[in-house]
Amino acid sequence: MKQFACGSVVTGCQAVFRAPDEDGILAQVARHAREDHGLTEIAPELVNAVRQNITALAA
Repeated sequence: MKQFACGSVVTGCQAVFRAPDEDGILAQVARHAREDHGLTEIAPELVNAVRQNITALAA
């Protein structure tokens, strides 16, 4: 299981996402970026920042 905390990229955001894999995290984060942060395009730099901050959860 993987986890991403949006606040590690967007200061002050409290959203946290969990999924079995990186693709699941990225799908949730893309929706969150559109709906909650108003982003209409997800820049490659943002995707890289998200990937760098995805962590594995202990089983």
